[in-house]
Amino acid sequence: MADSSAVCKSSEPTIHHVEITNDTLTGRAGLSLFVRYLRGIDLSPHLDRLFGSMRQSRKGLPITAIFKQLLCFFIDGTSLHLVHFDGLKEDDGYAAAIETHIDTMASSHTIKRFFASFSMYRIYLFRRLLQQLFLWRLRVEETEMILLGIDTMPMDNTEAKQREGVEPTYKKRVAGFAPLQLMWGPYLIDAVFRGGSRHSNHGETVPRMVEHVVTLIRKRYRDDVPIIIRLDSGFFAQKLFEFFDELGIGFICSGSLFADIKEYISHNDPASWHRYENDHQIWEYVELGDCRRTWKKFRRAFYTRPLCEDQQLLMEFARPDKMLYTNIGQGGHIDELLEGAGLEHLKEAGKIIEAYHGRGCDELVHRALKEFGTEKLPFKRFRANAAFYYIMLLSFFLYEAFKRDVCDQVVPITSYPTRLRRTVIDNAGKIVRKSGRIILKVNAATWNRLNIEYLWHSSGSPPRFAWVA
Repeated sequence: MADSSAVCKSSEPTIHHVEITNDTLTGRAGLSLFVRYLRGIDLSPHLDRLFGSMRQSRKGLPITAIFKQLLCFFIDGTSLHLVHFDGLKEDDGYAAAIETHIDTMASSHTIKRFFASFSMYRIYLFRRLLQQLFLWRLRVEETEMILLGIDTMPMDNTEAKQREGVEPTYKKRVAGFAPLQLMWGPYLIDAVFRGGSRHSNHGETVPRMVEHVVTLIRKRYRDDVPIIIRLDSGFFAQKLFEFFDELGIGFICSGSLFADIKEYISHNDPASWHRYENDHQIWEYVELGDCRRTWKKFRRAFYTRPLCEDQQLLMEFARPDKMLYTNIGQGGHIDELLEGAGLEHLKEAGKIIEAYHGRGCDELVHRALKEFGTEKLPFKRFRANAAFYYIMLLSFFLYEAFKRDVCDQVVPITSYPTRLRRTVIDNAGKIVRKSGRIILKVNAATWNRLNIEYLWHSSGSPPRFAWVA
C-alpha cells in the first residue's frame, strides 16, 4: 500500500513556481457578451445625445466611454467602491474584455468628477431614458395588459456622515434615502430619488409619475391597452383613487382594517365567505362595498385571509387578514378596456385578489436591485448620489433585458444577479490578435457548458432600441 501511495503522489501535477505572463487574460470574459449586447441595441448614440455636452474638453474621456465602463462596473459587481476603477485601469485583460483601449480606462478621480458635474436637469434625463427603455420592452414583449407596481425602497445609509438627504425612514433605526419606484414586471421604469423622510404618498409625486407614464403608454404604445396599478396601504387615499378613475386605469390597493369593518366581519354570515385558489395559494374572502366618512362614492372591497402559505395550511390565529380596494368591475373605463382586450375574467373577485397578492413580485424587484447594486451611496452631495442611483437603475434595467434577450437558455429569467454573474460573467478568457482580428478564447468546458456559440449570436442580434419621439 505504501508503494502505491508513493506512486500516486509522484504522479500528481504540482505547481512549483509562479511567473508573470504577457498574455492578455481576463476573469470576466462574459462582460464581452454584455458589451456586444450594448452595441447591438445601439444605446450609445442616445447616451451621447442626452449627456454628451457634459464633456468639457476634448482631453477628457468621451461620455459614452464613461457610461460603458460604469454599466460594466455594475454588471460585474465585483466591487462597487469607486476606488475599484483604479485597479481596473491597470488591467489590460479587463479593458480588452469590454473593448476599451487601456489608455481610455477611467480612474476613480475621473468617475468622481463625472458624478460631481451632474445638474438636476441632467439627472431628470435619466427618467426619460428609463421610460423610453420601458417603451422598447413593451414593443418587444407585445403585452396585452400592463400591470404596474409602485412603492418606496428605503436605502440604508445609517452609517453615512453628513450626507445630503440621509434622513430617518419609516423603517425603525434606518436612515437613508427613500426613492419612489414604478415597476413593470422585473423592470424599474421610473423613479424619483428622495430623502428618507418622504413617505409613500408624499406631495404630488405619485399622481404626476403615474400620469406621465400612462400618457406615454397611450401615445407611444397603444391607447386601448388596459393599465392596472398595484399599491400597498401607504398609498391608501381617496384623492389618489379619484385620480386613477379620471385617468381611466384600474387600481388594487390594500387598506386599513378599521374597527367598523372588523365588527361587520365578526358578525358576518359564514355562508357569505367564498374561496379562491390557484396552484400556490388558497384565499377566503368576503366581497363588500365600503365608503369611508370623507369619501364621495362606494368602492368595491374584499376582506381576505390566506388559508395556506408555501403549501402549508395556516392556523386561524396566524392568518394575516387584509382589506383590498379596487375600481375594477364597477363599470368604469378600465372595464371597457378589459372587455375590449378579451380580459373580462380579470374583473372576477378571485382574479383581483390573485393579482394583488402577486405584488410580492414587486418586493422581489427591490431585493434584486439591492443585490445587483448597493444601498450605501458613495457621495456627500445629493445630486452626485442621485446620478449614481439612476445609473444603477439604468444598469439594472439593461441587466434584466440582457438576461432575457441573451441568457435565457443558460440561466432562468427569474434568477438573481449573483447567479448570472457567477454563471455567465465570471469566466476565464484569453484575448489574442490574429490576422488583424481580436479573438476571445475560452476553454472547451466553458464553451460547452454555457453554449457560447448561442450566447455570442444572441448578444450580437438583440432587439434594437429606438427612441420614440
